[in-house]
This record gives sequence, C-alpha cells and structure tokens, in this order.
Amino acid sequence: MTQLFEILGQHDHESDCQKLLYAPLTQKLTYRETTLYKVDFEGDAAALEAFVRQVLLDPISQTLKDGSSNTFEKAAFVLEYGMKGGALDLEKETILGYYRTLENPSFQISRLTLRKRIYVFGKDAPEAPFVRDICNPAIHTWEVRRAA
Repeated sequence: MTQLFEILGQHDHESDCQKLLYAPLTQKLTYRETTLYKVDFEGDAAALEAFVRQVLLDPISQTLKDGSSNTFEKAAFVLEYGMKGGALDLEKETILGYYRTLENPSFQISRLTLRKRIYVFGKDAPEAPFVRDICNPAIHTWEVRRAA
C-alpha cells in the first residue's frame, strides 16, 4: 500500500515568488511550500500515521494533510520535486535509520520518497523559470501539474 503525507506550516502564508528565482518575473506571483512523504508499506496504516505524527510532524507549528490531492486548489500550478533515486538524501536516510531501530512497529516500509511541493499562485504563471531555477537535472526529478 502507499500513503502520502503532506506537511505544511501552520503559520506560513503566501510569499513573493521572486525569492525563489534568479531573474525577475514580469508579474507578481506568490507561493506556498510543503513537504510530501510518500510511503510504500505493508501492515498497519494507523501505526504508520502515528509514526509520521511522532517523527515527522511538529504539532505546534505544522499541519498534516492527506497528500493524494493538492492542498491549495487555487494554485496556478504545482511544482513537485525531489532527489533522484541514486542521490544521497540525508533526511530520508535519517528517517529510515530511526525506523530501523523500532521494535515491532506494526508496519514495514518498503520505500520512502521525499518531495517538495511548491504551489504557485497568480494568473498565467509561467512554470519554466521555476523549473530552471529550482530543479537541478543532475540530482532532481520533478513534475509540474497545472490547475484543471
């Protein structure tokens, strides 16, 4: 089975996209950033969610959402990116290292994938500058999803 967990800051708000990019944009756009954890697993789904809530979530400053759909529907597009399979991902390795120390966790993680989601807001927002300036083809994979 696969579960998608999206974590966002409770106190975050839309910010100016210009701070993400090297070259100025011709229009004013804003964004929100979240972290997505995709977990392929066997076993108890409730135990996995409890693990995520205990290990990956700061309940004071963050919110946990189901990551199977976009959290911000009014986004012009979503850029989702993460490390390629062969690239060293220290956060992922730390999470899996902690998981391996658990005695009888009631679930078995077969694969863990970490991704960042950048929701971009604004009419006719171009995706090309974001892909160019945020994604490094040597170490990242990415996907852009436009609003329907």
